[in-house]
Amino acid sequence: MSTNKTKRYSTFAVIFYINKNKVKKNGLCPIMGRISVNAEIAQFSAKIDVEPTLWDAKTYRLKGKSREAVQTNRELDKLTDVIGKYHSELLQQQSYVTAELVKNMLLGIGRKKDSLLSLFAEHNEEYAQKVGVNRTKGTYKHYLLVYSHIQQFLQSQYNMEDIPLKQLTYSFIEQFDFYLRVEKHHSPNTIGGYTILLKKIIHRAVNQGTLLRDPFADYRPEQPPKKCRHMTADELERFMTTPIASKSLRHTRDMFVFSTFTGISYIDLCNLSLSNVNKAGNGTMWIHFKRQKTGSECHIRLLDIPKQIIEKYKSERKSDKIFNMVGYSSLAENLKKVAKLCGIERNITYHMARHNFGTLITLSQDVPLETVSRMMGHLGIKTTQLYAKLTNQKINEDMKLLSSNMADKFNIYENKQMPIKVCTAKSFKHLKK
Repeated sequence: MSTNKTKRYSTFAVIFYINKNKVKKNGLCPIMGRISVNAEIAQFSAKIDVEPTLWDAKTYRLKGKSREAVQTNRELDKLTDVIGKYHSELLQQQSYVTAELVKNMLLGIGRKKDSLLSLFAEHNEEYAQKVGVNRTKGTYKHYLLVYSHIQQFLQSQYNMEDIPLKQLTYSFIEQFDFYLRVEKHHSPNTIGGYTILLKKIIHRAVNQGTLLRDPFADYRPEQPPKKCRHMTADELERFMTTPIASKSLRHTRDMFVFSTFTGISYIDLCNLSLSNVNKAGNGTMWIHFKRQKTGSECHIRLLDIPKQIIEKYKSERKSDKIFNMVGYSSLAENLKKVAKLCGIERNITYHMARHNFGTLITLSQDVPLETVSRMMGHLGIKTTQLYAKLTNQKINEDMKLLSSNMADKFNIYENKQMPIKVCTAKSFKHLKK
């Protein structure tokens, strides 16, 4: 007994026609396209208008060899080729292809971007819509800047307008790093920030399936040794106690000290209003708000010093904002003047106040990591752990305490025949205390 096996073929065709039901005021008719795949059809506009008397319904093209006919027919031929390529791409990617899928590819609906700058542009368009909702304008500008740098890099180094994602290799980001460092003279920190944003676009390509793996996974930008990002206790004391005659400089100092004892960043301090300050049932004062940078919640119990600063400027309020803040550039300039008056030689930035809170005010005073993380509004504990790196001063203080606790508990005898005194369980228990 024999079995007849029939092979199933996929049919595909593209034809064009004019829509005589939609004649425009100038007498022209729009050309429509029809994609056919296995008896299923999908229609689309070719976005070309023609004189209906010139249309040949048998050849699906314009009649004659006029300039208009030749140009229009050439455009329709190109469109047919493009649709055919999309159909072939879909057949390679999946077993089942419909006319609607081919049409969507043509219109760009659901089509995955397969080049670096096109994917980057798509990301930036989506990001722009989120600005003011859960994304900041500042970060959006950084993405635009990185896009521009990559565009210039491709033109100068590769003589290309764009590059396919699948052509990206580890050497690409190495060369981009060199370009930013040598030709653009950017600092290591700036280069690190730019390449982080570039890698986010690559992760997007991996997530959408265009790339199987991140070609830049092993890349680590060269970074100089990090300097201490917080004040020493001596510097903070001088900063807070040095007499200052200028009212504007005193205001700058007070804002910096407020952020030092609360961990609130400059932009969040600008946004801080009376509604963010609450008094708990036990009489303690709290500040609750969402960080503009990340949208994460911050819950900070106010210490005496920030409470005094709030009270100090209460009579000067012009709105529901807690403080009348000056622009960041003016604040930064005033901060340098205050530091100079206080005999602090190194550069003091306003963000250093947040680091002061994370180190001097909290972690070095044995406030638990989880508590500090919640007050500072960190999205993860790993960020807070960066603040927990011990300073030499803290190590010295801890070793002094250990030395005091161990006094007379260990002895080394010169007489080798004499027994060595060992630490008993009771001694260890005392040490733990």
